[in-house]
Amino acid sequence: MPARLSPGSDPWLFGLCLSRVGAFMVYISYAAALPVLQREWQMSATAAGSIASSFQIAYAISLLACSELADRIGARRVFVAGSWASAGAAMLFALVARDYWSGLLSYTLLALALGGTYTTGILLVAENVPIARRGRAMGFLLGGHSLALALALALTGLAIPRGGYRLAFLLTSLGPVLGGLMVWAVTRQTPNRVAERSPEQRITGAVLRNRPAMLVITGYTFHAWELLGMWAWTPTFLAACLAVAGVGSAQAAGLGSSVSALFHITGMLASLAAGVLADRFGRTPVIFAMAALSALCSLVFGWLIGGPVWIVVAVGLVYGFAALGDSPIYSTAITEVVAPAYRGAALALRSLAGYGAGAAAPLVFGWVLDLHGGGGGAGAGWGWAFVTLAAAGALAAASAVALHRLPEAHVLRGGHRGT
Repeated sequence: MPARLSPGSDPWLFGLCLSRVGAFMVYISYAAALPVLQREWQMSATAAGSIASSFQIAYAISLLACSELADRIGARRVFVAGSWASAGAAMLFALVARDYWSGLLSYTLLALALGGTYTTGILLVAENVPIARRGRAMGFLLGGHSLALALALALTGLAIPRGGYRLAFLLTSLGPVLGGLMVWAVTRQTPNRVAERSPEQRITGAVLRNRPAMLVITGYTFHAWELLGMWAWTPTFLAACLAVAGVGSAQAAGLGSSVSALFHITGMLASLAAGVLADRFGRTPVIFAMAALSALCSLVFGWLIGGPVWIVVAVGLVYGFAALGDSPIYSTAITEVVAPAYRGAALALRSLAGYGAGAAAPLVFGWVLDLHGGGGGAGAGWGWAFVTLAAAGALAAASAVALHRLPEAHVLRGGHRGT
């Protein structure tokens, strides 16, 4: 293996990020095709939300198990296994998901496999990148997630008018296969580290009684509710906006996915920028700024249906930027306030709480939408549904303020230039 791929180097990080682009393309396959799936699988908004929620629950369980396992046997080992399992599960989903039950079961299985690649990637960055560059590195890693979602949405937008959701699922499921090949190439020289746990220290003291860690987890939980709810329903909302503007239903579904891809591009840019800013100015100030702006966007976004489409898109671009901007900072912060031997356990708890909230968010969103007459052009339904996300965003901002004021969290308040 060339020396330029030595762990922690920029080429190594770039390769790791590319592997995440491939693996994460399937994460949004279902949401991207949802306007078509609701019609062809004859699902209510609540039923549609239940598949997204089942995926998030399974993903949270997988993250919990794989993060704890990474503390025991090493992050690299779990990361590689999860990457190959994701490739197999993605192809299975593309081939068998043809109605509500086959979609529910195969998409849930995919979530269980995909969970082996997320927090373990974060741990690999924490183990191999110095703290002074860690915010930037996390930003690049999670920026890869956003690029994956944008590519998946763009592919879906092109595939649906030509081959329906079946072609869209097949194209996006090729991503984890390519990601698995990249993982094999990049991690061959990466050591598999297992930090020893002190007999005197347990998870209770290292994480549960660690006030900065618990506040990071609290903020992340509210952040995940808003972000994952927004990801699950934005393509369908955009399709509804386009339909109200006179675009045909099939074309609106494809165009809604394509426009949503732009939102994830701005999210990618936010991850890159926020990581650099957090290294320079501190973790908590940047978390607060992103969370507050995202909450404001959630508050107004749903009420824009029926208005000019260009305004919806303009606000959506800001929304996509703000909603994801604090994600890499939460990931960086948790590795800086928890002892190395318990980072996996802390990420496991964070993931269980965050993706558990992310599982509830699409379901609550769909329930509120049904309560007000479903999607279509019902402005009140979409408006109130997005308000459920705004409330979570506001609580994430409040958690950032509390974390900033905590004396034990001083490492998160300032930048790391020169360290």
